Amino acid sequence: MSKFAINEAFLQQVETLQSLLKNNVAGLFGGNRRSRSYGSSCEFADYRDYVAGDDITKIDWNAYARFDKLYQKLYLDERQMHTKIYIDASRSMEYGKSEKAVQAIRIAATLAYLSVCEMDKVSVCLIRDKEIIEVIGGIVGKEAYLESVSKLNDIEFYGDSYISEALLPANVGRGDGLSVLISDFLTDNNYEDAIDHLTQKKRDVLCIQVLSREELRPQARGKMHFFDSEALQKSYRKNIDRDIANAYKDALLYVTDRLRNFCLSRGGAYLLAGAEDSVSDIFFQRLVDMGVLK
Repeated sequence: MSKFAINEAFLQQVETLQSLLKNNVAGLFGGNRRSRSYGSSCEFADYRDYVAGDDITKIDWNAYARFDKLYQKLYLDERQMHTKIYIDASRSMEYGKSEKAVQAIRIAATLAYLSVCEMDKVSVCLIRDKEIIEVIGGIVGKEAYLESVSKLNDIEFYGDSYISEALLPANVGRGDGLSVLISDFLTDNNYEDAIDHLTQKKRDVLCIQVLSREELRPQARGKMHFFDSEALQKSYRKNIDRDIANAYKDALLYVTDRLRNFCLSRGGAYLLAGAEDSVSDIFFQRLVDMGVLK
């Protein structure tokens, strides 16, 4: 289903998007990435107010003598950030006519492009069952991106995914960039431990929940026979009336609010994306409005 997710027209759209965002991408993904600009190299960058607990060896005492106020020296960081993007490759990501899988791949490809344009290193991995499968590993620069991004078209979506069981034993890095989880998160499986694990590793976290039109605005009415997309042996027969439709809306709101609130409580960011939403709308409008892109 993802065969044509990445093509020449899409890549031209992403390049145009990056050009229009180029003055804003320096604040990519929320401004928590102080290590992008300031660190422990010898090249002086700027000052900021001293805060209790800061390294006192970096206080500018000459400035204190002049202004009677403590200022901390900031230095350019020589470390390279590593954006790691994880795509839920379970069968449920292909549910619906509008193809959540294609949207997930395109969002991943766009995030990867914006990152390499910032000279970040980028990896894209699948979460399948309890494993992390690397599709694109540690690329740097536009040329490497263009050579590698078509691999995303070969992703197959099947089976189940256990986000926490897959991520906890994996090498996720520490304090060196952004981790993005792209999934429908419509699962009874644990994902909270994975988010906690990433934040404990001092990584910025962005959770993108991708849902189909049928999941966001179901039109089913009358007697229906449903199958679990990740466990086909499970089926349900229901007479879908107004009460059940309203109960579904309440349940969906609970699921999305639960994930959003959990991410925010851990200092992460959350985005709900419809499978039919344009990439331009997602990146220009909503991520900018959220402050994820500045």
